[in-house]
Amino acid sequence: MPELIKRPAHNRLRVLMVCMGNICRSPTAQGVLEKMAADAGLSGRVRVDSAGTYDGHAGAPPDERAQEHAARRGYDLSGQRARPLRSRDFADFDLVLVMDEINERAARVLCPPAQRHKLRRLTDFCVHATTREVPDPYSGGSAGFERALDLIEDACAGLLAALSKD
Repeated sequence: MPELIKRPAHNRLRVLMVCMGNICRSPTAQGVLEKMAADAGLSGRVRVDSAGTYDGHAGAPPDERAQEHAARRGYDLSGQRARPLRSRDFADFDLVLVMDEINERAARVLCPPAQRHKLRRLTDFCVHATTREVPDPYSGGSAGFERALDLIEDACAGLLAALSKD
């Protein structure tokens, strides 16, 4: 697992989760990390948001299937709305965590060179899984949403464990 970035001067880690449409994986990751941080008493140290590299869903709530699967595990995604990733997000956030190679390439195009150190894959923080990507469940069935949740929970737990060591 990689080292976290240096502790921000503001003493609050700002994390942006990024997938393609910001309706399945990244809002799920936002909801998971927010709840895990709250459960660990770290709400005041972690701020989470999400965005997509494709702006076609801007303003839409998370996919109903993503919300349903997340709710079964105790995560509420209902208040989130999709938004596009912007170049200024790299200045506003301490970590920009993408779900896969396609979105990493798209995010890299928007990322100012001085901010590239903030761009990582969420799976870099997995404790148990060894995959490099959280597969997009959008076109698949129930098992895809469960697999995505398994990987997201693993990575978010690893991220919080790394944060707690600071």
